[in-house]
Amino acid sequence: MFRIFTRRSSTYANVYRLSIEHPEQFWNEQAQKIFWFKRWNKVYNKNNLLRPHWFQDGHLNMSYNCLDRHISKHGNQTAIIHDSAMTGKVAHVTYKELLKQVKTLANVLNKKYNVKKGDVVLIYMPMIPEAIVAMLACARIGAIHNLVFGGFSANELSVRIKHSEPKLLISANVGFEPQRTINYKTIVDEAIKKSGISNSALKCIIFNRPEGKSADLISERDRDWKDVMDSARDYSDCEPVESNHPLYLLYTSGTTGTPKAIVRPTGGYAVALQWTMKYLYNIHPGEVWWSAADLGWVIGHSFGCYGPLLNGSTTIIYEGKPIGTPDASAFFRIINDHKAVSSFWSPTALRIIRQNDPEKKHATKYRLKHFRALFLAGEHCDKDTLYWAREVFSDKPVVDHYWQTETGAPITAVCLGLEKHPNLGPPGCAGRPCPGYDLHLFSSDPKSTEEEESSNNELGRIVVKLPLPPGCFTTLWKNDELFHELYFTRYPGYYDTTDVGLRTEDGFIETSSRADDVLNVAGHRLSSGHIEEAIIESGKVSECAVIGLKDDIKGQQPFAFIVLNKNEENTDSTEIEKAIVTTVRQEIGPVAGFKKFICVKRLPKTRSGKTARNTLTALLNGKSFRIPSTIEDATVYDDLRKELSQAGYKNLGQSSEM
Repeated sequence: MFRIFTRRSSTYANVYRLSIEHPEQFWNEQAQKIFWFKRWNKVYNKNNLLRPHWFQDGHLNMSYNCLDRHISKHGNQTAIIHDSAMTGKVAHVTYKELLKQVKTLANVLNKKYNVKKGDVVLIYMPMIPEAIVAMLACARIGAIHNLVFGGFSANELSVRIKHSEPKLLISANVGFEPQRTINYKTIVDEAIKKSGISNSALKCIIFNRPEGKSADLISERDRDWKDVMDSARDYSDCEPVESNHPLYLLYTSGTTGTPKAIVRPTGGYAVALQWTMKYLYNIHPGEVWWSAADLGWVIGHSFGCYGPLLNGSTTIIYEGKPIGTPDASAFFRIINDHKAVSSFWSPTALRIIRQNDPEKKHATKYRLKHFRALFLAGEHCDKDTLYWAREVFSDKPVVDHYWQTETGAPITAVCLGLEKHPNLGPPGCAGRPCPGYDLHLFSSDPKSTEEEESSNNELGRIVVKLPLPPGCFTTLWKNDELFHELYFTRYPGYYDTTDVGLRTEDGFIETSSRADDVLNVAGHRLSSGHIEEAIIESGKVSECAVIGLKDDIKGQQPFAFIVLNKNEENTDSTEIEKAIVTTVRQEIGPVAGFKKFICVKRLPKTRSGKTARNTLTALLNGKSFRIPSTIEDATVYDDLRKELSQAGYKNLGQSSEM
């Protein structure tokens, strides 16, 4: 065995090479930086690269690694800063205080609700410290948490309740957004009713925020957070779990109608996040870090909660928006007030700030003397936005990087912790492959029948040679067959990201788009199929196709081609619009941001009845495309072009028949 990080091998190129050529030695050394109750027998299973089972038979506890092991050195250090622009309050929670709360809630879950190792607990909360307490309490007893983004509607929540079958649900009375209050408890009540689960079968703990009206509790089902916490003691023990025991479920949109929840393994995830915080983000114990993502997304899981706490750092939880709370200086105030050394934003946040602060008056309001770097992810960052950000942050690196819910950590990046003067690469690129990712780009030509490596600067399908590194998902909840079919069938021996991109001469990766029909709206991945189903629920529509319309702020916004029911063809357009938009908001939630659609006579269908959405996307976004030979009637595109032109859409894509 040899040590990976010596002075001579501390550059990115050498570290990456070692991780690919000697993964066993590389990850063995990294795993030693985590506390294990029992050491692993095997670093990974070389005989089953699809399921490598990293650190097999090793036993650890994520909560212990995030809290207990830091108490002697960092007990009085702030673990969480909660800054709420909505309430005007700032709270600090130390590691000691957080550990006490986590132990107490773990006692409540285990002793009062009989939640055991392997049981699922659903968490549906706003951006408050109690959400992290709930996550860590579940991890402490080996329960599997399913944290649902607070922007989802009762319908979306009910789907997750039915599919994950939680033993307990933890929520709050209210959440706050500019100019409105979200009644979480009302949404929970409606979701449980929609799920068909009886009140006696699913117990709830409700945290009543003092700034909002206390929730009405349902007898025999609901308990107040404060009441159950006050009546419990610390739960001093924590449950060691095998390295590949699920830490959490996290739902991600996809092309199928089946709910798709990735399963995250505990051990590999802890090792990967520990490495990433130090060597990629260059964050040290005691330093303040801010991930601006909601805890309900994978970025929030990895770098709002677990990553910073594993690292002994301070994490900021912000309840507010990039603008309007009170203005476009909000994000910069957070960095300045709390002395954050680095932060993680979405490109959408930057676009919104830029749009509202074209002269950079708000963006340059604070000196940010403690700040070292800004990281971007969640969607592709366009060059204009990147240039603007680099002007605002002056000599501070602004780094775009790329990853997925499935991976749990970056796939490509610039690792600021490895090199003092790193090459950030050309604008538009998202760094080089991270250690452990044997990345390839295969020809994206649909006529290709073999896996051919794309040439530099040519589009290709992004794939990863197996095994995937530690921390990546191990299966889909209750659907191992779909796990294999979606990700590992098209390219045997590789993980298919279903993304396309290109590689530069210097090895930097530029991600281009999704290869499927998932929409990326302001960093939120939404299934077009789900939006289509909601549109049809309005009762006005017989069929529709939802595609992504390019948007300078959000990256994409959902756009629908709609075929009305015959009896609605003479209905007032305002009434139709109100019914459709309202239904989508109810079924999907405001996160969809759905407003744009056009009524057409018909959709382009193949002979097998499938809608050619990729051609609709190209047509609307001004890109040339070929009409598939399987289209039943190619004249449909002439009709669509005419209808779009009459509706005011110009610069439409040109088509040619195959």
